[in-house]
Amino acid sequence: MAPGIVIPVRPVALVLALVAVGCTTAADKSAADTRAAAPVDPNAPVELAYFAGGCFWGVEHYLEQLDGVQSVESGYMGGHLDAPTYADVSSQTSGHLETVVVRFDPGVVPYEAVAKRFFEIHDPTQADGQGPDLGPEYLSAVFYTSPAQKTTVEGLIAQLKTRGYDVVTELRPAEIFWPAEELHQDYYARTGKTPYCHARVRRFGD
Repeated sequence: MAPGIVIPVRPVALVLALVAVGCTTAADKSAADTRAAAPVDPNAPVELAYFAGGCFWGVEHYLEQLDGVQSVESGYMGGHLDAPTYADVSSQTSGHLETVVVRFDPGVVPYEAVAKRFFEIHDPTQADGQGPDLGPEYLSAVFYTSPAQKTTVEGLIAQLKTRGYDVVTELRPAEIFWPAEELHQDYYARTGKTPYCHARVRRFGD
């Protein structure tokens, strides 16, 4: 785990209302379902990456499909309130962004490849949210855990800008990651739905 980054564990609320908004529509299960059930090598090295790109269900769904990714967890980062709930973040008063933490084996997939996929699966030029989900909790951001991660993301953003993309993605140092409620984890794998406000677009030309 990156030094100084704490992932607290807190009880899941007994009663949580799930409102189907924004990022869902009925569809067949995807490759993420298979990846969610794949065994993880407990001896593999682990690096952490944190991304905010709109509804965390869709970001989690697509990043789970990368080889070398061990797990993706939905949560919240960047706010001023400890142990925020989904309701707190949705109120747009806590300052948090819907964020995912990606645990990956850098020997299989480098950080650059994970970050690159993040820029391909959401619109880094949308300043007011992502797709139909508007508001500060849906802004595009990368929370870096080291100078190397920051430099890598700066390089990717520079590439996109040379290709004509007006990137608005914020680059921030990682803070405390607060896991989201259980009903938000592996949402699409559990429900058989698929994101519609996220889709892979090969913005880097390869």
